[in-house]
Amino acid sequence: MPFKSLLTQLVESIPGATGAILADWEGEAVEHCCPSGDDYELKIIGAHKGIILNRLKELEQALAGGEPREVVISTSDRHIIAGTIGPEYSLVLTLARHALIGKALYEFNKTVHLLYREIY
Repeated sequence: MPFKSLLTQLVESIPGATGAILADWEGEAVEHCCPSGDDYELKIIGAHKGIILNRLKELEQALAGGEPREVVISTSDRHIIAGTIGPEYSLVLTLARHALIGKALYEFNKTVHLLYREIY
């Protein structure tokens, strides 16, 4: 399974992308790409964003609003995109604040589709 190559391709396709991580339903890293070399922080972000996505799923089910696909979190110094890949996996992409969110979402969703096909 080419998880590493898909994550690398995602990060390289977006100017300002700083890392990507594929995590399982418990927040454990399956694979990651972190060109800066600080993969510890990326793994922590991946685990916590997976928890956030699971909580959003629970909320949406309770409110009958549909299952969340992705969420964008913007802070003062970065953007984080987190999305689901089927019921058991999530993808998290970290970006510098200057990165273009529209381009990032487009590439993110392409990668989600490719990962879904590989996993399921």
